[in-house]
Amino acid sequence: MCRLMGYVSSQPETFADAAGKNLPEFIELSSVHCDGWGISTLESGSDTPELSRAPETARDSKTFLTALSNTNTDGALLHLRWATSGIPVGENNTHPFVHDGYTFIHNGAIYPKNALDEFIDQDMKSNIQGDTDSERYFYYLLTEIRKHGVIEGIRATVSKLRELDFSSVNAMLLSEDQFITISEHDPKRKPDWAVEGYYDLFYKKSASDVVVASSGWDQDGWIEIPNHHLLLVDRATLDTSVLTL
Repeated sequence: MCRLMGYVSSQPETFADAAGKNLPEFIELSSVHCDGWGISTLESGSDTPELSRAPETARDSKTFLTALSNTNTDGALLHLRWATSGIPVGENNTHPFVHDGYTFIHNGAIYPKNALDEFIDQDMKSNIQGDTDSERYFYYLLTEIRKHGVIEGIRATVSKLRELDFSSVNAMLLSEDQFITISEHDPKRKPDWAVEGYYDLFYKKSASDVVVASSGWDQDGWIEIPNHHLLLVDRATLDTSVLTL
């Protein structure tokens, strides 16, 4: 299980600019989600994401704090990993994942971890470097996007996932022209220690940016993305749409 954050903006900004004064509360969630951190950036109009990640606890990592403060962009994702039992901690298992102009992060677990393998196009499958269900989810998503386009590809992916066993397939997908957050989870399958709403995702919008993040910290005034829906942000205009999955 993990914590997710992402933003897109009209002008380059930092995570502190985007998330506001409560960002340290989000970073503190790495006290539990302590098995790795990752930041990816993708400028609007670019098809080449940049990636920084390590299998370290974010709040204790000088490398993370440097990467966080040096991030100044109009599109970025941030991931705090809590590894699923049985899946190793290591760089190749650390989010985000990047391929073909997309960058992706996931919160949740799909069982078994290779449940999607038979549905991933072979040329996509050959890119898998780690052991996670999350990386397989990413390449299956790209398989369906290639067949159906972005929105219908996401819907096809979620439809297939509903035939399988999962706790949550919440995810963020960033490309040169869109920022998409998928809210699809089973609230009853939260960790035993977690409070109600553990899987909930919230966003806030201003004239200059849209920010989305997992729960667990002060998000007063943010708007919940309903379960079984996605939030679509057009990076050119920052227009938002909430669509049924």
